[in-house]
Amino acid sequence: MRIGIIGAGNIGGNLTKRLSALGHVVKVANSRGPETLSQLAGETGALACSPSEAVSDAELIIVTIPQKRIPDLPPTLFQNVPKAVAVIDTGNYYPKERDGLIAEIEDGEPESVWVERHLGHSVIKAFNGIYSQHLLDRHLPAGTPGRIALPVAGDDQAAKKMVIALIDELGFDAVDAGPLAESWRQQPGTPVYGADLGIEGVTEALSQAPRERPEHFRN
Repeated sequence: MRIGIIGAGNIGGNLTKRLSALGHVVKVANSRGPETLSQLAGETGALACSPSEAVSDAELIIVTIPQKRIPDLPPTLFQNVPKAVAVIDTGNYYPKERDGLIAEIEDGEPESVWVERHLGHSVIKAFNGIYSQHLLDRHLPAGTPGRIALPVAGDDQAAKKMVIALIDELGFDAVDAGPLAESWRQQPGTPVYGADLGIEGVTEALSQAPRERPEHFRN
């Protein structure tokens, strides 16, 4: 696939490495300019570019930037992105450590619903609760005991199916976590977040998630 990645931090950088190694055509962008991505591009064969170039002609887009930086993306970035293109939001809201106060999320809006509203394109929430290093060293073939499962939430069923297939290709199982409105079940502080569970464990953890954000993850 032609994949555009916006953000080259721990998750974005490691997804660039893995997806390029799997043979996908990857374009990667950050907020500092393509010249700052020369090492990553050289290591992976990915094309370092601007955000607008990353989304152009992409079949799948991954947005993996700090929550507070979502409104800083160009307002027309997704204007010409077809609805059929799957857009993954890997982000998390950390009000104390990084993002400051985002009133709508503090008032109960799920993080990825907030992201979707700002992007103006439907999103699938995935990859937000796995340690970035595990993308490189914990992937396993399908059916292998101990394979990590990732929750996947979203409303576009075709896009969700595409994301689940990509997760499998990367070496992880996937659990359909329901609509985007239920994606709070995999936000920071929930039982599934960072837990490295299998399919049954993820399914159980999602069902046990408390609606109220734990104190540590509040502003």
